[in-house]
Amino acid sequence: MKRNELKSCAVINDLTGFGRCALNVTLPVMSALGVRVLAVPTAVLSNHTAFDEYYFSDLTDGMPLFFENWEKLGLSHDGIYTGFLGSEKQVDIILDFIKKSKTEKTHLFVDPIMGDDGKLYSTYTEELVLKMRSLVHDADIITPNLTEACLLAGVSYDKMQNATDDEIFALAKRLCSLGARCTVITGIFRGRRVLNFVYDAVRGEKFISSSKYIAGQFCGTGDLFATLLFGYVMRGCSLRRAIRRTSRFICRAVRLSERLGVSPTDGVAFEPILKYV
Repeated sequence: MKRNELKSCAVINDLTGFGRCALNVTLPVMSALGVRVLAVPTAVLSNHTAFDEYYFSDLTDGMPLFFENWEKLGLSHDGIYTGFLGSEKQVDIILDFIKKSKTEKTHLFVDPIMGDDGKLYSTYTEELVLKMRSLVHDADIITPNLTEACLLAGVSYDKMQNATDDEIFALAKRLCSLGARCTVITGIFRGRRVLNFVYDAVRGEKFISSSKYIAGQFCGTGDLFATLLFGYVMRGCSLRRAIRRTSRFICRAVRLSERLGVSPTDGVAFEPILKYV
């Protein structure tokens, strides 16, 4: 990124009152990276869905009004980042927004948030999974975990739990065949390491990014990973360097969270070290 050049990214994600996730993560982290966030809330929640109870308000009807007003005002953006979606209709709204506003220079990032540990999140449906496949088309980078990668590819999660490296790379390549230029399958645990499998369809290359596993899994870590990765790429980092810097920051944040005794449900504590992004 050139000096004094401020990038902007339209971030389409949910807003949660309690919990370090979604827009609560993206707004401060991308801002710290020097990327201006143009927020489009897909839903408002009292707290994230890992809790037993939560208030959920679907904001689908308001989303077209956001985009219509931006178009009228002639507002532009350098990136589009989609995260948690509250309904099937939202995908169609976003696809229309992408069609009208995306240029050859616009980065399109999709974090296909749908589930974990082989299960869909409680607010998701099979119909929304099918819709999500159309959203990854033409994305520059998608960041599914193994569950989400299997859902998108129509592959059995149970069969992939003990998959070899080659099988995971084949899964990533299959997702790129849906239209994504680059797939990063995140959070694969191997012994004391956490691996991210990267397949770049444009360059025709693949690689594994590895970092030390630190005991304890915090809610919202995937949101933090996607936000950092997309933010670094928007600032001009290569994909390898962006993933390396992202993994290093998350390890540092998780260590801090454990030292502070932060509850895993509260999410990884990144605020005290935000200046180090």
